[in-house]
Amino acid sequence: MAEVLSSLRSLMAAHSPPLDALVVPSEDYHQSEYVSARDKRREFVSGFTGSAGLALITKDEARLWTDGRYFLQAEQQLSDEWTLMRMAEDPAVDVWMAENLVEEAAVGVNPWCISADTARRWKSAFSKKHQKLVPTATDLVDEIWKNRPADEANPVVVQPLEFTGRSVAEKLYDLRGKLKASNARGIIITTLDQVAWLYNIRGSDVPYCPVVHAFALVTLQSAFLYVDRRKVSSEVNSYMDENAIEVRDYTAVSSDVALLASGQLDSVSTINQKPKAETVGNGTTEAEGHGVDLVWVDASSCSYALYSKLNLAKVVQQQSPLALAKALKNPVELDGLRKAHIRDGAAVVQYLVWLDKQMQDMYGASGYFLEGEADKKKKDLRTTKLTEVTVSDKLESFRASKEHFRGLSFPTISSVGPNAAIIHYGPQPETCAEVDPDKIYLFDSGAQYLDGTTDITRTVHFGVPSTHEKACYTAVLKGHIGLGNARFPNGTNGHALDILARIPLWKSGLDYRHGTGHGIGSFLFVHEGPHQISFRPSARNVPIQASMTVTDEPGYYEDGNFGIRLENVLVVNEADTKFNFGDKGYLEFEHITWAPYQRKLIDVSLLVPEEIEWLNTYHSKCKEILAPHLNENERSWLSKATEPVSVA
Repeated sequence: MAEVLSSLRSLMAAHSPPLDALVVPSEDYHQSEYVSARDKRREFVSGFTGSAGLALITKDEARLWTDGRYFLQAEQQLSDEWTLMRMAEDPAVDVWMAENLVEEAAVGVNPWCISADTARRWKSAFSKKHQKLVPTATDLVDEIWKNRPADEANPVVVQPLEFTGRSVAEKLYDLRGKLKASNARGIIITTLDQVAWLYNIRGSDVPYCPVVHAFALVTLQSAFLYVDRRKVSSEVNSYMDENAIEVRDYTAVSSDVALLASGQLDSVSTINQKPKAETVGNGTTEAEGHGVDLVWVDASSCSYALYSKLNLAKVVQQQSPLALAKALKNPVELDGLRKAHIRDGAAVVQYLVWLDKQMQDMYGASGYFLEGEADKKKKDLRTTKLTEVTVSDKLESFRASKEHFRGLSFPTISSVGPNAAIIHYGPQPETCAEVDPDKIYLFDSGAQYLDGTTDITRTVHFGVPSTHEKACYTAVLKGHIGLGNARFPNGTNGHALDILARIPLWKSGLDYRHGTGHGIGSFLFVHEGPHQISFRPSARNVPIQASMTVTDEPGYYEDGNFGIRLENVLVVNEADTKFNFGDKGYLEFEHITWAPYQRKLIDVSLLVPEEIEWLNTYHSKCKEILAPHLNENERSWLSKATEPVSVA
């Protein structure tokens, strides 16, 4: 790591102008949360493997900012050359740079890897000391990264209408209507899931995310896809032609954004759309659309590099209209998600049945249902061992046997004891822990199916959980139930709902450092906005709306001891309430994740009757829904796992 920092500092000194600091973000050219191996520049320079973070290298310091999910992980992975900066506790990176860098300092950054919003915020902070943000012509990290992974030519795949529920023509029609309503003649689409959703395509350019590295530009008359042409087969080319989408080189997006800004982009299109597009949305004809002269850009996701090519006097700066359109699932998508979660739940139950037997046979554990000390003699005589990685591989194998499986939706968090306290722990074969019947085991996992994306967390114990562990688990469960049972008026945002999951924990002075819920894609990203349920102010941006999906995942993490999290995916539905105050209409949640909660970890005396009723009803549905997908032994296990609970 010292050699990497030394090489970067040499390039910083030789740069024109010389750089006082270099920012290395986590994001790629599309501001993605998860990136391909060749885009993991921040990981390369720092050694920190978490999905969120930012590295700052100055002449004599190296600092890494990350959020509460990764504090423990970063402490373990960063070398002595690095200082950990805890987001929400330490000064933000722009504040720190403004205060600690010298007057007129030059701060370098690859302008493709930060958003226009971020660049604007930093420039504002820098103005006090006349510091300047310097877009580098090349990425300095790439210049020293000798073994940087190659750029693979993974094929673009068309996602069938039977799974998307809406055609490209319908989506483009709606989009153009929104452009016209905002006096915009074109839009820049940079996020990978929005490009994939709009054009009904998928790919495999980013691990766990079925997307292709691509940009899209859409005007009232034309539509463009910017992608490595090696990825586009003749069949996909024909599909694009049929939908009046012109395929252009990935790198051409830069010059074409400049053409869009000057009103000349339509002239480069070789596809004549006029016969197909006499209307451009909301019944507006092309001729009537000629007076519209703005370009729509989402500055929170558009790179600073592309944004810099626009005439800012002629820009609509708003959240992309595709973000909400994608989040509001159509009936076909919702049906697919429900079916995918049933198959996924069956895989999780099969895994628990297998793991329960292994823990008893190999480790002498009392198992999933009984409380008792492990048979140490049996444990010592075993010839093989189970690790966090080998058991998560087994879980993946159960999922892989299911219809429409296309891989995992994120790296499985399979964590024992103290490792479970690391919120986004990633076990590695060489260093992972052995599964221990005397410690809590937490697994947070999900899969990509052609008809939906899944995400589930369960926490279990195969020995004797302590009274404290039971109390903490039950508090998390109470918060999980409290949020899932909520009814609320239209217009309520996720910031207002977040407290429902924390109240049972707060009563004991406990809490957790992550959000409580995120949207989930339809065979797309496992983390999908624009809505969220969180304590963060950004959760106020969009109200929770009917037909959205959102997770319900409170937790509690005790450093050095254990971690607990419970997570289901919910669908937002209209609620049939007795009254309708203010004529707002009310909403409620529908659980679509199916897997039991471990009764052994529940202190039933801490549950109120409503919570017990909910738990018993959920377990009854769980058994009914999953039974047809299980064999006789698995059904018997599930029947026992879902037996009703009652206050003694």
